Amino acid sequence: MQQCSIGNIIIVVVVVVVVVVVVVVIVVVVELVVVLLVAVVVELVVVVVVVVVVVVVVVVVVVVVVVVVVRVVVVVVVHVVVEVVE
Repeated sequence: MQQCSIGNIIIVVVVVVVVVVVVVVIVVVVELVVVLLVAVVVELVVVVVVVVVVVVVVVVVVVVVVVVVVRVVVVVVVHVVVEVVE
């Protein structure tokens, strides 16, 4: 009877240790996956923000260049028309 009790205790201890190890491994793996996913999401957000900023800067530069070119063309055309009319 005594041997059976000690055997049962050893089996219970082994099962508990195995369960604890499995739970710890699962928690660590899930935590690593979550950290990696968060890192990927943060990196994607940074890339999107950088792309948006670059697009906005390019659009602003293009608009400024177009406005300057249009003003120069208008000034030249007005000057030519005034010269021709006089």
